[in-house]
Amino acid sequence: MKFSDYILIDAINPELTATDAQGVLREMAQSLVDAGGIEQEEYEGIVKQLIKREELGSTSYGGDHGRGIAFPEARHPSVKHTIVALAVSAEGIDFDSIDDEKIHLFFMLIAPTDVPGDFLRVIEHLTRRLKDKDNTLPESLKQAKTREEIFALLEEADSNNQVERDPFAEYVERETKLRIARKAIANNSGEIV
Repeated sequence: MKFSDYILIDAINPELTATDAQGVLREMAQSLVDAGGIEQEEYEGIVKQLIKREELGSTSYGGDHGRGIAFPEARHPSVKHTIVALAVSAEGIDFDSIDDEKIHLFFMLIAPTDVPGDFLRVIEHLTRRLKDKDNTLPESLKQAKTREEIFALLEEADSNNQVERDPFAEYVERETKLRIARKAIANNSGEIV
């Protein structure tokens, strides 16, 4: 898997103007509309789902371990495969991270409601590629000034893709599968994907 498989280049924002968490969600969702990833009439519904998900628990990972990254997510029937917007905040934004550190990198995932495996592959790829302490990609992305520069950094990272499977990515994948299983059981669907 490559970053270019799911990050929409026209939904890359090197200079977030939002100053709070809801503003980030709105600005990034609008970038997906502008990039053609979601329809304008779906915007409010997707933003509501993003806010509801953040109310369940922050999707941010601040400080040294998390490297100041957040992965806001929503599922929506209007998308056929997981799409991602990427945004950078030079100042950092309070996104309710567990260590109260500001978040600088945002990867917003919008996934289909009926293809959980697609979302899992994308979140695993993201976390595996961004969480490694020896990886300079997050810092490089924070310093990039243009959409094209960010995309070039992502392409370079893809061409140097020699990262081994990360325990954190395995944890995220396992927890996500458990969440899907619990939801399926709760919905009495009987089908666990």
